[in-house]
Amino acid sequence: MAHGASTPAAAPPAPSSVAVLKQVKATEEEWAERIAAARREADDALTRLRQEEEDAVKAANAAAESDRAQALDRARAVVQSEVAQILADGESAAQTAGRSTGKRPQDRRDRVLAVLLGPFAKA
Repeated sequence: MAHGASTPAAAPPAPSSVAVLKQVKATEEEWAERIAAARREADDALTRLRQEEEDAVKAANAAAESDRAQALDRARAVVQSEVAQILADGESAAQTAGRSTGKRPQDRRDRVLAVLLGPFAKA
């Protein structure tokens, strides 16, 4: 054979086991970092959601308290109005009862009861 004849190309050398181990280790480290980053993101998202939930509950409680206070104020106003009307009716009834049409209190009894009891007097 002649020296100028081509020899078959040598196959690329098989990677050494050290190189394979380094590649596996690098891949493991890469995935460990990805997992750690995903955990941090999940923890951050969970913390944010818990804070949003807490804020929503606080806002709902504040709104409920405000509604309750307004309802109490309205109820108080209605009761005060009714009390004022009852007092006015009582004063009017007392003035009417004070006018003497008879000499004895028994003479005025039916009229006083009718004024004080209103529609209930007939029952």
